[in-house]
Amino acid sequence: MNRHNVLRTVFAVPGTVAYDEATAVFNLAATARPEQAVTARSVAEVRAAVREAAARDLPVRVHTTGHASGARPPVDGGLLIRTRLDGGVVVDAERRIARIPAGTTWGEVVAAAAPHGLTAAHGSAASVGVVGYLLGGGVSFYGRHTGLAANSVRAVELVTADGESVRADADSDPELLWALRGGGGGFGVVTAVEVELFPVAKVVTGGTYWSAAHARPLLTAWRDWAASAPRRATTSLRVMNLPPVPGVPPALASGPVICVDGAVFAASADDVADARREAEDLLAPLRALAEPLMDTWALTAAAGVLDAHMDPADPVPFIGDHFLLTELGDDAVDAFLGVCGEGSGSPLVVATLRQLGGAFRDADPRGGVLNQVDAAYAYMGSGPPFGPVTPADLEKHCNAVRAALEPWNTGRTVPSLVEGADRPQCHLDAAAVAAVDRIRARIDPHRRFAGDIGPGATAIG
Repeated sequence: MNRHNVLRTVFAVPGTVAYDEATAVFNLAATARPEQAVTARSVAEVRAAVREAAARDLPVRVHTTGHASGARPPVDGGLLIRTRLDGGVVVDAERRIARIPAGTTWGEVVAAAAPHGLTAAHGSAASVGVVGYLLGGGVSFYGRHTGLAANSVRAVELVTADGESVRADADSDPELLWALRGGGGGFGVVTAVEVELFPVAKVVTGGTYWSAAHARPLLTAWRDWAASAPRRATTSLRVMNLPPVPGVPPALASGPVICVDGAVFAASADDVADARREAEDLLAPLRALAEPLMDTWALTAAAGVLDAHMDPADPVPFIGDHFLLTELGDDAVDAFLGVCGEGSGSPLVVATLRQLGGAFRDADPRGGVLNQVDAAYAYMGSGPPFGPVTPADLEKHCNAVRAALEPWNTGRTVPSLVEGADRPQCHLDAAAVAAVDRIRARIDPHRRFAGDIGPGATAIG
């Protein structure tokens, strides 16, 4: 019996442990319900699965950790391939390149790069999958220095619709590499990526929390600092309504709080003093405005950045929205606090303003189709449909926030920040969409992976 036939017998169906493992997602409000599913642990298994799907004329969907399940069209019917490829992260310290198998999480990458004094433009949580984050843009706490994380991708290995393995890099199919980085998916099954790393000695990172009663002066002071902040600093301001559940510090569950978190990194030991001073330039005026409820900012190793945002480690259901803002003047501050601040009745557990600018705005000549973000801030807000809060309540409030901030909405989004597939999305202009569609048609002429294309990323019905 050949390998292809062996794999055919292990496609999992609903009601089995293997199916549950393969279809697991982080956002429990966006579950996956394919007809069949498989967890692939080698390139050979991916190739056999794709060929078997073609033989059965099954559409194919792909995910790794399932963190982006809410942002893509629902996974209903067909075959879902979950990639969790063996091999581990391999770091070439001399070239500052990491080869990362699909299914790897950012916690694994940070741990592998740290002994070499290097890190990557990673996500805010250790459990986030590398591939989806990178190819969806990637807005890192290092991003005002590195730009979009997608720009750090130097090669992509994938299995195409005919079951063949290909490599896209600067020398071999650079057109495909360009389209993969921000093109919206639908090209095949990514099996590995090569990512450029950068040096980091220490990082000043963490979060400071205050009662939301002080939101107006804190937000204004943070915004004023952000206007001329150094590029080694990337931060966010969040309004949080945390429930009194295990893992949430009691001080943060007694009412809405304001949090300023992020990272200021030092590339070498010689930069540590400057990084500490620049962090203090941000935090000292904020701490002077009001006594913090909790303060975790500290000088740490690079791994500390993964803990700064305090993202939940376990899957949760959530519904939310995302868009980009041109500016955050006084009127925008008032509008934001009016729908997300204390007394607004917001059902959102978190409403975030992520600082952009810096290298995020720089067009990278080596980048992909999405290689810059022309905006000052990114908004993300979400909440769980728990207790008296229904999905309809959350959707209604998402619309209210969008309406309140509409005068400053750029009309664009970053795929890796999108919370819901049914929310307005646009990250490419019409010319870019047409160019990506042409490349996608070359790679997947029978549209085997069409269901994996993100909303707004194709002009083909």
